[in-house]
Amino acid sequence: MNSAIAQYQKLNVQTGIEGASPHRLIDMLLDGARTQLQRAEGCIAHGDIEGRTKAISKTVSIITGLQASLDHDQGGELSANLDALYDYMQRRLFRANADNDSAAVVEVVDLLNTLHAAWDAIGDQVSQHEHG
Repeated sequence: MNSAIAQYQKLNVQTGIEGASPHRLIDMLLDGARTQLQRAEGCIAHGDIEGRTKAISKTVSIITGLQASLDHDQGGELSANLDALYDYMQRRLFRANADNDSAAVVEVVDLLNTLHAAWDAIGDQVSQHEHG
């Protein structure tokens, strides 16, 4: 988890990560990745190669942090599946950057949206257990 936190801090995001739950930190990382990819889409549309490269690079850093925070001992099959998904997203983003391909960026945004929705659902369950 420390590597995920470090990746997030490296992005100079002004948020309250001190004292945030591990679940909230992952939520923030997923949200940050989606925001960077939306920026990358805009850069592709406007021919801003440098901006696209920076936004995709930041997203890859976030995904790398998420991947590094996986607990393969405790996570079992879910951890292995997430690891493969993160790897796929990174490969798609490298291709998106090399090919200036907004469709690949949109694909990863869709994957992140699905992952984020699942993560939010888990958070709702965790919150109910803590307060119920």
